[in-house]
Amino acid sequence: MTLLRNIFGATPIDQDEVDGLIPAHITTQEELNEWEQANMMEAQVWLNSKRLITTEEVLGQVFIKKLHQKMFGKTWRWAGKFLKTDKNIGCDWRTIPVRLKQLFDDVNFQLLHNTYVTDEIAVRFHHRLVAIHPFANGNGRLSRLITDLFLISCKQKTFSWGIASSKDKESIRKQYIRALQAADMHDYLPLLGFVKT
Repeated sequence: MTLLRNIFGATPIDQDEVDGLIPAHITTQEELNEWEQANMMEAQVWLNSKRLITTEEVLGQVFIKKLHQKMFGKTWRWAGKFLKTDKNIGCDWRTIPVRLKQLFDDVNFQLLHNTYVTDEIAVRFHHRLVAIHPFANGNGRLSRLITDLFLISCKQKTFSWGIASSKDKESIRKQYIRALQAADMHDYLPLLGFVKT
């Protein structure tokens, strides 16, 4: 089945990953998008049913895998499992657990020592998590949600993620990708601005 078209800024999904699609009735990208969105709403219900999530919990590999599984577990058989192949984005798949541990340790250090204001810690956390790219699909959506959970655990307001800047999803996506690319060059101002518009 080759239903997945290349979307600007999205990671291409290889045939083995496509074969991991659970619902057999899906034949188009639009149907997949709708199914994933419904699956993600179920993850939100799961999160709402949980007790208060702590920063320690958010900054852990067990939680990130569980969250990805809840977000995409009715869509992909490989949901909640780290990549086993390299992609056009992200780190070497063999280093994902180590890179995540380094990221979580760095964020904990930044919080402990007030290295940055909490919003900037969250933006830097989000950017690095997207750059690590631990899963075959859904990394941006997972990273945005877990960043918001991090902010909530720090008793801060969540980000708006560019919603106020435009009604056009494609325009928002392009602005988001450009802000991430600026952060790749250590310029976090566009991403800090984007997440609050």
